[in-house]
Amino acid sequence: RPDHVLQTLKVLDLSDNQLLDGNQLHLIAPLPRLEQLILRNTGISSIHFPDVGFGCKTKMFPSLKHLAINDNKIQQWSSINELDKLPSLRSLQCHNNPVMDTEKNPETLRQLIIAKISQLEVLNKSEIPPAERKGAELDYRKIFGNDWLAAGGHWNPEKNKPSEEFLAAHPRYPALCLKYGAPEEGELKRKQPSTLKNQLLTLTIKCPERPEQKPVEKKLPESMTIQKVKGLLYRLLKIPGSELKLSYRSSKLEGKEVELDNDLKPLQFYSIEDGDCVLVRW
Repeated sequence: RPDHVLQTLKVLDLSDNQLLDGNQLHLIAPLPRLEQLILRNTGISSIHFPDVGFGCKTKMFPSLKHLAINDNKIQQWSSINELDKLPSLRSLQCHNNPVMDTEKNPETLRQLIIAKISQLEVLNKSEIPPAERKGAELDYRKIFGNDWLAAGGHWNPEKNKPSEEFLAAHPRYPALCLKYGAPEEGELKRKQPSTLKNQLLTLTIKCPERPEQKPVEKKLPESMTIQKVKGLLYRLLKIPGSELKLSYRSSKLEGKEVELDNDLKPLQFYSIEDGDCVLVRW
């Protein structure tokens, strides 16, 4: 334990040094200025900060902003959950760990990690824009909603008592329910098999600043990009060449308006559902 040395150390690279287990990290955890810790190919299989429970920030690694744990043996999602306890963590690299093989779709895998670590801004060298975080957190809340209900979760706060087992697997779930509201029953219905019909979203399109423009109802594929939606709206609403700004209001989240601010993302990225209202401004 470096009690009186390395107190101003900012970057520490232990790559290719075999650590017996993640507990050895606790010996260097008090380093007050350490901002980057690189642990590629160190053989660690778990990460744990036992000084605090979930939802709290650890006193270990107080200044750590960047952590690289690529090419290791981390097998459980519980180790990823633990990273949410690091108070200053902003950037994570975690390629090539067995836990990453538990999810076949790389985009879903990325969403899970983003939703589990609240303060993360960069994942595997790719920035996390606010819209991506919102989409990841809303999807996470929806994907595990049935598990939450089965474990004792409830829409009534007085009856909402999810099991310790569920909270250990999904420690951020209560915070996501506080942020966005508990998932409603309509959101949690099992998805029907994907046919073209089921992939179409019925959306109401409104121009809030143009009352003379009547609302229009359209069926759009959930895979349609925002850019293509804008092209359709130019033609549909006969808008002269100008910059369109799109947002939507969810029928599930009353009073909240979400910007559709990435032209390259599909509608499903923003968790838009049947019956939602797309707002068009220019």
